[in-house]
Amino acid sequence: MDSLTDQRPVCLTDLTLSHLTDYVKGMGLPAFRAKQIFKWVHQKLVTDFSAMTDQPKSLIQTLEQTCTLAAPTIRRRQQSKDGTVKYLLQLADGNCIETVLMRYHYGNTVCVSTQVGCAMGCRFCASTQAGRVRDLTPGEIASEIYTAQKDTGERVSHIVLMGIGEPLHNFDNVMDFLEIISCPEGLNIGMRNISLSTCGLVPKIDELAQRKLQLTLSVSLHAPDNAVRSSMMPVNDAYPLEELIPACRRYQKITGRRISFEYSMVRGVNDSPAMARKLADLIRGMGAHVNLIPINPVDGSPYSATDEENVRRFRQMLEDLGVNATVRRRLGADISAACGQLRREDAKQAAQNGQA
Repeated sequence: MDSLTDQRPVCLTDLTLSHLTDYVKGMGLPAFRAKQIFKWVHQKLVTDFSAMTDQPKSLIQTLEQTCTLAAPTIRRRQQSKDGTVKYLLQLADGNCIETVLMRYHYGNTVCVSTQVGCAMGCRFCASTQAGRVRDLTPGEIASEIYTAQKDTGERVSHIVLMGIGEPLHNFDNVMDFLEIISCPEGLNIGMRNISLSTCGLVPKIDELAQRKLQLTLSVSLHAPDNAVRSSMMPVNDAYPLEELIPACRRYQKITGRRISFEYSMVRGVNDSPAMARKLADLIRGMGAHVNLIPINPVDGSPYSATDEENVRRFRQMLEDLGVNATVRRRLGADISAACGQLRREDAKQAAQNGQA
């Protein structure tokens, strides 16, 4: 924990309630101040210390001198005809990330990024084309939700960690974020309303299982054999299906939570009847759910989306083979919906304008 003598300002948005309590006690203040400050930051969503009206002026002055709050700015905002809102958010260091608010009948879901860029190299994804720049802090991830909620004036009830970055590649910060966002003194979003997506980092799946969180784990599968999956996802070379699927079974056994497999439908690559049969054989007996995803086109990618009729046939074949499958509703198709696409467009435009 940073001390008051540390030259670097402490971002209070990054601190879980227990960490904030330790920090406040280290300042010689009573523990109840931590809970008050936490509510201001994570429930009332203030981004200015002076707004904390129940805090002593001397404490406000100290916080202003030694601390910061995560407060990204909206660099670009696009709203789809279906109500989906996509944000390009600029962080304090100038890096940009993407956040998406999606409106469903059961409430608003925000898809958050967990890294600036991504190191996983999936060949159908725009997020990874420029590589990973850095991890997001817990407060930066949380501030994506706070920014969307304040911009729309609407409560966020569900979260998916499926934006830019691999959440399990930023494990510790993501775990702190989950603690912050589910805290009763904050937004209090229950774990059962949170989904975390991974490309399949087996050791981290095992580590996550030991936490026994009640979130939904979504595994980006995208192919039922190693040859095709490795051609789409380099991570498969490190953690092939012979390691990934047993890890998924262990996760289910330890947590009691059903896993969801994401399967992006790519024309002529993984959308044949033979692939459907292989997929059913691979996950049979798990009671898992398969989420079929018609991919969004990405500049520079060799992949194109399979047609809607073939997606329906693939889904029906899985159902006939005893696998529960649904087709993800496509939202925001008219607003650079592919993950990482808006960030790439902005960087390209900046370069053309001589700003990069």
